[in-house]
Amino acid sequence: MTAVGAPIARSDGRAKVRGDVIYAYDYEEAGTIHGALKRSPVAAGRIVRLDVSKAAAMPGVRAVLTAADVPDTLAGWSIRDTPLFARGEVRYIGEPVAAIAADTLSQAHAAADAVELEIEEFEPLIDMRSTTASGARLIHPDWQSYAPAAGPDFPRRGNIACECISNLDTDVEPIFASAHRVIEDEFVSQRQYQAYLEPKAATGIYRDGRYIVHTGHQFPFNLRARMAQFFDVLPSAVRVIGHPIGGGFGGKLDYSVEPYAAALSKAAGGRPVKITNSRVEDLITANCREDTIVKIRSALDADGKVLARDVEAYLDNGAYTGEMAYLTPFPFHTGAINYRVGAFRAVGRLVFTNTPPTGAMRGVSGVPMYAALENHMDHIARELGADRRAYRLRHLFDDGDSLPNGQVLHDAGILGQAFDVVERIAPWSQVTKKAEPLEGVGIAAAVWLVNPLPGAATVKIEEDGTVSVITGATENGSGSLATGLPQIVAEVLTVPPEHVRVSDPDTDLNGWDGGSQGGRTTQVAGNAARLAAEEVRAKLIETAAELLQAEADTLELADGAVRVAAKPDARMSLAEVATAALFGSGPIQGTGRSLIPPVPYNPSCASGLLFPFFASPTYHVHLAKIVIDPVTGNVTVLRYVVCQEVGRAINPKSVEGQIQGAVAQGIGYALHESMRFADTGSIIENTLQTYRLPLIVDIPRVEYVTMEHAAEDGPFGAKAAGEAAILLPPAVITSAVSDALGTPIRKIPVAPEDVLAALETREAGESA
Repeated sequence: MTAVGAPIARSDGRAKVRGDVIYAYDYEEAGTIHGALKRSPVAAGRIVRLDVSKAAAMPGVRAVLTAADVPDTLAGWSIRDTPLFARGEVRYIGEPVAAIAADTLSQAHAAADAVELEIEEFEPLIDMRSTTASGARLIHPDWQSYAPAAGPDFPRRGNIACECISNLDTDVEPIFASAHRVIEDEFVSQRQYQAYLEPKAATGIYRDGRYIVHTGHQFPFNLRARMAQFFDVLPSAVRVIGHPIGGGFGGKLDYSVEPYAAALSKAAGGRPVKITNSRVEDLITANCREDTIVKIRSALDADGKVLARDVEAYLDNGAYTGEMAYLTPFPFHTGAINYRVGAFRAVGRLVFTNTPPTGAMRGVSGVPMYAALENHMDHIARELGADRRAYRLRHLFDDGDSLPNGQVLHDAGILGQAFDVVERIAPWSQVTKKAEPLEGVGIAAAVWLVNPLPGAATVKIEEDGTVSVITGATENGSGSLATGLPQIVAEVLTVPPEHVRVSDPDTDLNGWDGGSQGGRTTQVAGNAARLAAEEVRAKLIETAAELLQAEADTLELADGAVRVAAKPDARMSLAEVATAALFGSGPIQGTGRSLIPPVPYNPSCASGLLFPFFASPTYHVHLAKIVIDPVTGNVTVLRYVVCQEVGRAINPKSVEGQIQGAVAQGIGYALHESMRFADTGSIIENTLQTYRLPLIVDIPRVEYVTMEHAAEDGPFGAKAAGEAAILLPPAVITSAVSDALGTPIRKIPVAPEDVLAALETREAGESA
């Protein structure tokens, strides 16, 4: 192999560094006018009056829309509960109530300000505890009428948007009642904003009876489906044209400004309408990582074996559901993972609140769940007087152990190998020695999945011998399309990777693809491209056999040519073969489709199991060492070690970048990033200045090792590599802070005031 495994440069790297890339935020067509949204200033209430007459009469205004001007339909990824515009009630600050198109952006904003809106306010339900309290007002009184967007209905009730409950036969309560020891914890986490560089933006065009949008989106086919729901049209009446994405991290998987731009274009006679979020708009309405409350307890025997575990987790849905129903099973999946547990019960509850809808962010709900699990393991070890690493190894999964859904992990022994790798890099006996009094160390493990949604690709040999790959997959910055797919195709066709060009997505032209999410692009879209390239390879040989007057089985591809294996000088370049084929069998192209096949599991193990199994699992161990400043309460990460299983690294440099970036985001979530709500429902940290992203000085150099265990369902053995590295930084950092303080920390983020409060409590206890 020459292309696969090489650390080649990104195909889009030079253009991005030079600023030549046209992002959706930059894109405009001739005649473009501008759109703006009038958003609710209150979190909950009944719309008493909405008058747009003054706005419609303002200079430059071409169109004004409200709920009265669009179909009376609801949309949603999992459940259809979301109106395009607030209809009757508003349910969060920032919810659109009107949209305006005008000749200039300033005119559009001025008209939005002129919309007269009167709301009879309700007391907003901001947090999950108040929403689930007895007698709480229903945020969606008509929840029973909401139809599932796809597939069967799932458990839901009142302010519980979705519920996943284990149906395992064992009753855990008698086990807890007779246990030698019971350990209980409660962990809470705040939201995390994806903080991509490019705010959400789109240009919408209504033309020939179809809605067309230009946007930077991680899942164009999902956006097409959502717009079709809003407009009550067939999906084929919507075309999504993808542009380079200025970052996503899960935040650009669902709709945003796109349907508003398209609807305004229709109202403005087909003129292109461009809508761009300001950073404040983007932050206060982003479908961030959800905040959580996780209650976990374990029943132990005298030797510390976990006889039973009970997990109760609450995930904040915000005002509307989006994709969050699919994440509700993660407390069930991750409550008894990594380490052997006897009887197990879990419930995950997705809760409506009067806050902006939440959604996917890298690692989705696994990130706070692993923080809860691993800190709970620390608590057990501390109560037993056991070494934290040794206790984990005693109970660690091995080959043949099962997840709570009954899925057997045939290669779970890789977890033990990962612990061994980390031990060689950072021996536990050494790193736990404290050079400073407030140093601490944490170690944790994870098993993670790949999103198994299918994908397709078409590969074509151009007449100049270069290769085009047409796919609905998107390049969200991970390098999957900028290096991964070109390397895979180049390996099959023996051409330089720089001779392989991958198209931008277009739902009119591409086969369906499950989007840039869950680490699936290289593994699934890459496999589809490999299969398409192999079909092309066969057609090249078949065509060249006639031209070279040789048997097909005597030919081979090498160095961008087809040649007779025994006579290397008897050859034709790919360009010559492709050009000759135009006058014979036609253009040489191939198609491929791929998905990660389902694995056996127990379908009756839980109700509401919308995400039922862990496809193509990978295995990970992280270690962090921190030190606390006793004056400021600031936590500095001194050392960070990662062992990550990747199947096969198509591009080692891309994998390195993904690990470093994911750890940086995880450190931000653990220590710096804060998204809190005032009692009124407004976001306190509503700018990047107050949101507190980590700076380069806050991020250490990550020491990492990648383990390769080739996957049968991945191209050249590749597995997912871009997502899993964010799973464990909050777990190991909060563990390390607790170790340094000598008292548990059970919240994310760990702010300096939390550390100082813990130090004061400890000092008070020592002086008592």
